[in-house]
Amino acid sequence: MAKLGEDLIGTSGIAPFFKVSNADEVSIDAPENRLGEALRTWVRSLSGFQKEALVRSAKTGDTWRLVSDEGPYLNGHDAAPCPLAFLSSGMVASYMNEIVALADIQGVEIRKLRLIQNNYYTMKGSMPKRTMVGGADPVELVVEIDCDLDDGALTQFLMNAVHASPLNGLMRGKLESLFKLGKNGNSLPTAKVEELDAPLFPDPGNHFAKAKETSSDLTMMEPIGLTPKKNVSGGTASAAGSLAAEQDRRLNIGAIAELREDGIKDIQQMQYSPYGTSFRFLSSEDGRAPDANSLISAGIGFCFMTQFGRFVSMLKLDLPDYRIVQDTHFGLGGASGGTGKAGTAEPIETHVYLHTSESDETAQEMLDISEQTCFLHAFCRTDLKTKLKITRV
Repeated sequence: MAKLGEDLIGTSGIAPFFKVSNADEVSIDAPENRLGEALRTWVRSLSGFQKEALVRSAKTGDTWRLVSDEGPYLNGHDAAPCPLAFLSSGMVASYMNEIVALADIQGVEIRKLRLIQNNYYTMKGSMPKRTMVGGADPVELVVEIDCDLDDGALTQFLMNAVHASPLNGLMRGKLESLFKLGKNGNSLPTAKVEELDAPLFPDPGNHFAKAKETSSDLTMMEPIGLTPKKNVSGGTASAAGSLAAEQDRRLNIGAIAELREDGIKDIQQMQYSPYGTSFRFLSSEDGRAPDANSLISAGIGFCFMTQFGRFVSMLKLDLPDYRIVQDTHFGLGGASGGTGKAGTAEPIETHVYLHTSESDETAQEMLDISEQTCFLHAFCRTDLKTKLKITRV
């Protein structure tokens, strides 16, 4: 089947990930910092399932430019990681942040550390019947570690670190995301999704194109070949399988993280199901590479945007141009931020801008179905736990 759209990412000649040097000129600002960290994420559709994001942090002031694509399972060009890869990579980076920080606080010497994470999602139902729903299942985390803590103390230490991650705030409890809807420059009320009690933000339009790159000698993201195959019950491997009108499938995105000697986290994203290319991410909290919360925030925005593309392509609807502005609010890490508490977060707030010849009712349905089928909004509204396994090395 023909690939959707042009490969604008692959042919642009622009680094896929970079720190933006002129965020103020671009006019992306950060949200009010309510909990300790707040991030504003702009996402626009480029072509097909290719998307571009700008993410600005209230805590650091840094702004990152990131891009996402899909593989053959969505007739994509595979020119950049899929949306779920960003959440997995940001999540495993966040866990490593808290483990390392807690070890420093408690004087625990860690001689070796490697994290192996698996995230699982589901998609069930019929798109033509509007019954398709995305879901999120518990996360599995294997910690390979060499340290002097005994088994009981090590288990408690790692559980405390996992709970200290800011992402814990999105996983524990059920957070219903909030939305504002704009169509062709006018604000519309939402239909089924919960409406944010605030004015619709201005549409960022083409301000993305103003972003300029801060020079760096780091390659912050690159493909590293096909993911090693493994059997995933209910998984999808076929081309365009994720565009099937009727679905009952399980997705599995993995991430393997190691800490380099220079303090940067080296993360290999694993595309088990739907099967595809594995990408390497770099992550750092000191501005050298995208931080954990920026990767997480971009992933949520990318995933939500993908669902608009899926819905309109499957139903042959008119949506030539669409964007979002998304705010995420996290508490500081329990160890890395020194709070000594479990991580916290507030509901995701998203402003949606649709340019379409369809009716107002169809625009509202586009939003409703996209939220209903978004794996990462499901991740937020589902009470999830991380299943921990420890391996001494």
